[in-house]
Amino acid sequence: MTLADVELTLTGDDTILTPEALAFVADLHRRFDPGRRALLASRHQRAVRLATGERPGLLPETAEVRAGDWRVAPPPADLVDRRVEITGPADAKMTVGAMNSGARCFMIDFEDSLAPTWANLVDGQATLRDAADLSLTFERPDGSIDRLRDDGATATLIARPRGLHLDEAHLLVDGQPVAGSLFDFGLATFHAGPRFVARGEGGPYFYLPKLESHLEARWWNEVMDRAEAALGWPTATIRATVLIETILAAFEMEEILYELRDRSTGLNAGRWDYIFSVIKKLGTDEAFVLPDRRFVTMAVPFMAAYAARLAWTCHRRGAHAIGGMAAFIPSRRDPEINARALAQVRADKVREVGLGFDGTWVAHPDLVPVATQVFDEALGTRPHQLEVLAPEPPPVEDLLDVAIEGSSVTRRGLAGNVSVSLRYLTAWLGGSGAVAVDNLMEDVATAEIARSQIWQWVHHGVVLDDATVVTAGLVEELLAAEVGSLLDAGHDRDRVEEGADLVRRVALDEPLVEFLTLLRPL
Repeated sequence: MTLADVELTLTGDDTILTPEALAFVADLHRRFDPGRRALLASRHQRAVRLATGERPGLLPETAEVRAGDWRVAPPPADLVDRRVEITGPADAKMTVGAMNSGARCFMIDFEDSLAPTWANLVDGQATLRDAADLSLTFERPDGSIDRLRDDGATATLIARPRGLHLDEAHLLVDGQPVAGSLFDFGLATFHAGPRFVARGEGGPYFYLPKLESHLEARWWNEVMDRAEAALGWPTATIRATVLIETILAAFEMEEILYELRDRSTGLNAGRWDYIFSVIKKLGTDEAFVLPDRRFVTMAVPFMAAYAARLAWTCHRRGAHAIGGMAAFIPSRRDPEINARALAQVRADKVREVGLGFDGTWVAHPDLVPVATQVFDEALGTRPHQLEVLAPEPPPVEDLLDVAIEGSSVTRRGLAGNVSVSLRYLTAWLGGSGAVAVDNLMEDVATAEIARSQIWQWVHHGVVLDDATVVTAGLVEELLAAEVGSLLDAGHDRDRVEEGADLVRRVALDEPLVEFLTLLRPL
């Protein structure tokens, strides 16, 4: 590993951005960035074919893997019981609260809930490092100090790096920006990894986001092999859970587990990105127009098939199945809202347990007890239900059944999408990646649904419930009203207007922008 031709365009914490750490990241970049770029090119080629009528399906060339008799490696001790996991951005306040919340695991996020400013990313690495050896603290404005609990019940840390599509413009290797995924993974492995290993409790552990194929899982496995070799660790010291959050990955779940089988710790049903993926990959076909987001529940055919097939696949191969995000943010002022929402959260978790899931996700500490109670009632003293083969799943063709009885596209739904898109992007420009909007935690994934639905409805000239056709002009009217509302509430004019410009680009430009985070590096 060498530091030759490595350049930082911004400075930061010199205990994180050390020459040794940067050399470690540079080595990963030189070995694996060509493969990443080839995978991204394959994504683009597949997207072109889908836009011209190809439909996803099981791969003939991997039939032997699906028919084979194999299982993933047993989970490490601190990932045996994952009944409730909490997620949030990699900042000290969130991390201390999440690790103390009573959840079994905390997914410390460098991806969708963390706006990728340089300060956020570097500070997040310091947060992860200090959390790894349990020394992390957070100082409140009044000077009081929040510390990690000392009873051995802190949540197990699982880090999520950025997806393969994002570059990190502030670190150049041989004149090229490194992959955001390699930057996040590399620094986390180099700094926090040895602390996990020294504690003897396992790790480092990662969540891998936005995979579209088993070949991408193979790439990640090779990256992890190299990192272990460079640090002198045994193979499969690093373990990985994959988020199934694209419609293409849903057809390759067994193959993804197979590629990571020595280090796999399961699959997660990343429902919000999954909905976005259906729109992005298939949305030029009018048959795949989705209704208002509130109608796209886990009970509708394509989402129910996705969840059921994920649980069945995982248990067939000895892997944990982790359920989707409960995004509700409890209200401090309206108990009626809380009562209705908590009942919905509970019903959602009961459904997951019934499908065979071994754990689930929540976005707020107040939801940890609700979700824990559901899994405690179902599991009793068992740490999971891996021994239970989930019910035979629906046919694979049901993954493409987007018919939703009684649904519609409404003016309320369109206005809500415009509002979420603008409010989220305005906050994101200010460095906030997780934003509470109407008692829901919105992050990049949910903002992607909002803006891609606007695009899809304009693209197809969808007729609303009030007989109005969705046009770019109508979107502009709603956007102008939302801009006025934010300005009246005292938001910064320049940031709101830049946010509105981004909404226009990601919701109205043709073709659909692949990811909203690609247009405006922070």
